[in-house]
Amino acid sequence: MLVRLLWSPSVSTKAARTLNLQKSLHHSPVLRRAASFVSSKACNYLWKHWRSSPVCIPAAFCNTRILNPWSSTIHTGVSIMSEQRFCVEYAKQGRAGCKKCKQKIEKGLPRIGKIVPNFFHEGDGEMKQWYHVACIFETFQRARATTKKIEDASDLEGWEDMEDEEKQTILKLIKELESKAKSPKKKVVQATLSTKGKIQSPTKKAASSATVSDDSPAAGPSSSSSASTSVSMTSPTPTPDIDHKDNAFREFRRLCALIAEEPGYNAKTKLVSDFLKKGSNGDGFKGDTFLVVKLLLPGVVKRVYNLNNKQLLKHFANIFGVNLADMLTDLELGDVSETVRKFFEESERCLPAKKSKLTIQEVDESLEILAQMTKEDDQMRELNKIAKKCTANDLKVVVRLIKHDLRINAGAKHILEGLDPNAYPAFQASRNLADVVERVVANGCAPGMKKSLSIKANLMTPVLPMLAEACKSVEMAMRKCPNGMYAEIKYDGERVQVHKQGNKFEYFSRSLKPVLPHKVAHFKDYIPKAFPHGSNMILDSEVLLVDTNTGNPLPFGTLGIHKKQQFSDAQVALFVFDCIYFNGETLMDRPISERRKFLEDNMTVIPNRVVLSEYRYITEPGDLSDMIGRVIRDGLEGLVLKDTKSIYEPGKRHWLKVKKDYLEQGAMADTADLVVLGAFYGTGNKGGLKSVFLMGVYDPDSDKWCTVTKCGNGHDDNTIAKLNKELDMVKISKDVSKVPKWLKITKNLVPDFVCADPKKAPVWEITGAEFSKSEAHTADGISIRFPRVTKIRDDKDWKSATNLKQLKHLFKTSKETSDIPDLLKGKGKSPRKPIKVKVEDDDDDDDDSNGGASSNGATPIKGMKRKAEEESPRTPKKSKPTCRYGAACYQTGKEHLDKFDHPTRKSPKKTNSAAKVFANK
Repeated sequence: MLVRLLWSPSVSTKAARTLNLQKSLHHSPVLRRAASFVSSKACNYLWKHWRSSPVCIPAAFCNTRILNPWSSTIHTGVSIMSEQRFCVEYAKQGRAGCKKCKQKIEKGLPRIGKIVPNFFHEGDGEMKQWYHVACIFETFQRARATTKKIEDASDLEGWEDMEDEEKQTILKLIKELESKAKSPKKKVVQATLSTKGKIQSPTKKAASSATVSDDSPAAGPSSSSSASTSVSMTSPTPTPDIDHKDNAFREFRRLCALIAEEPGYNAKTKLVSDFLKKGSNGDGFKGDTFLVVKLLLPGVVKRVYNLNNKQLLKHFANIFGVNLADMLTDLELGDVSETVRKFFEESERCLPAKKSKLTIQEVDESLEILAQMTKEDDQMRELNKIAKKCTANDLKVVVRLIKHDLRINAGAKHILEGLDPNAYPAFQASRNLADVVERVVANGCAPGMKKSLSIKANLMTPVLPMLAEACKSVEMAMRKCPNGMYAEIKYDGERVQVHKQGNKFEYFSRSLKPVLPHKVAHFKDYIPKAFPHGSNMILDSEVLLVDTNTGNPLPFGTLGIHKKQQFSDAQVALFVFDCIYFNGETLMDRPISERRKFLEDNMTVIPNRVVLSEYRYITEPGDLSDMIGRVIRDGLEGLVLKDTKSIYEPGKRHWLKVKKDYLEQGAMADTADLVVLGAFYGTGNKGGLKSVFLMGVYDPDSDKWCTVTKCGNGHDDNTIAKLNKELDMVKISKDVSKVPKWLKITKNLVPDFVCADPKKAPVWEITGAEFSKSEAHTADGISIRFPRVTKIRDDKDWKSATNLKQLKHLFKTSKETSDIPDLLKGKGKSPRKPIKVKVEDDDDDDDDSNGGASSNGATPIKGMKRKAEEESPRTPKKSKPTCRYGAACYQTGKEHLDKFDHPTRKSPKKTNSAAKVFANK
């Protein structure tokens, strides 16, 4: 092809020649895009070789990277063309010639076409350059490594229309090309002169050393730190062979499947250990250890993709060319990855790869790119790019990585113990996966310890917080803390881990996420004053909103940016209760008694800004009973008990927490009889099932039903299956326009289903830690914290269930009175004076207990059996527990009265002051 450009021979200057050529290019709309890429060097080349007018420029020159705007890369390296495409068919007329051998391709013979842009077309036309099948594969053998080649049958459009004989021939050529590409080329090693001047042949050793290149491949995505790690990860061993089978994404998928199928956690750990030691071939692992572990823990090393389920399906519906509504319907089964896999297999626009050729490096790199994208077009482009390389099962696992859940039922403990016995505690302390893996591999050059892996905290990287186990009795507390205990107030705020490095501060939540700036921004001005000698430190603390007039903490949830504005006389305060790192020294291995003294010696209290949490040293059961009673009566959340010799163990539940709903088999918990108003689809193994239920009450004044809470705990699998068959519900798929008029609900809580008739819906007894305030719910803002179903009330209907008026009364009562069971009386010095309280009772129906075990399922508190602990010998025993509401209880049923005691007395006036609890300290 020749492109004719007008060129005036009278133009002699270099600049003028360049400008003239660029203007000439603009005369053609097809070549207009090329004008901006014409360099003066190109013009000089043309001027030197073609001075006649008009100038004829060979097409070969136009195909250079300087002039051709359709080439895969311009001299700037910017890609402006889509990936090379190929097609295969039988020659139709026998007139087209082969681009390589220049011979005509006879009619009926198979031919392969390279699809290229049509330069004679004004738009985005295409044309085909035809080759004999053997000829095009010969060109591939001499092509550059970066040239797009036919690597799989799926690269050929029209493959399905070919006969088996031609298919076998092409597949054989693809295999030969692949094997030649993988075979290592011999390195030419120059001969040298000996000291005597004789020519010396290169030895094998010399050849080996000569092959070492200064520009060895850079570390791939696995060597860079993720968003969740603070130390960059460069492989401590030689760079892994990316093409090795151990780095194949197919092998990673296989490992995930084996782990998922194995029920035992020890066996899961062994599978990981065997793979990281032996590799896929059994001759030793030669893959990227860090990347394998990192991908096995997508929920631990988290990247944020800004993609929810519906957004994912929207993108893939466009990529696959399928109906989005059909995908959303299939999503109701609960597994978005399975939905994507299913529709990928059915797609005609985007065909799955026939064989998995992805590496874990490619997947990790793609996920890293995706995590940086926020625009939908960019996200869809990246998803489309990775989908073209995936089999259906590849893409399914990629989607699970995006959703941070591989569904293998194995957490960080089981995976990391497969890497090394000490890797998990080391990771718990530092939360730096790259550092842990690097130390393990460097320690043994392969997983498996040669010396103990040190456990240390890393500054500016969140440490997994130490947790507390539910304590159900005084006797249990004394047994768990034989060395005496520190009893600290359990503040109803938000736990925050403070990291200070010089003048730099980081704040992490209980879930190790950054804390919202409006909650902690001002602490940078006060922490240096509170710790004048602390240049580097990690503090464990609680953030609360404190009333500056009384010094009392305000209720949970008031730290919100809008809620704070409602309290003019309040300030955000930091209640410090532990220090685990100070000026380069880790304090985690020191007992709490030393850490607490260290805090007291090195901290200066800033009133209402940075303060020490209050505590009391306890050795006697009676003192603990008295303190629990005072805390609950004063409306505080509870206590945290710590053995005086306990060290700081990240992620371990070796502290104890005492809350009113843990005591007396739940007799002191807040409960209500609520009606099932709707349901939501579950996730995971409950996908496609109604497993989370919207509970509410009837408001007689407005004749509407109001929402109180969402509850997904308390039912076992059999009950869930039964409810899915029996509940009479209408599917509205969270569509606000389909919400019935009888339901008063906020937009964010619209469920997948609503009951057909609330007056025929079942009544369930819902128990929680306490009644709370929530603007999301419409029952006068009343909700229940940590709700669970404790009983299905078949004996009740909507008329005898708790209504809005009664719910308000329960809320008020729970906040103002608290009759402590005799278990907690101990030998306190503050006896309560009994007085009569008159309560209006609108419910004449019998009621059962407010607490007690559920006959339908286990409590949501893991490992907690609903069975009373043995009482302390120093604690007086009573025949039956006291009702949570005492004389204020509105339940008059015989069964309830027989089960619970109702003393007619009133608790002391509520003070809401933590200081009173420690009055006798």
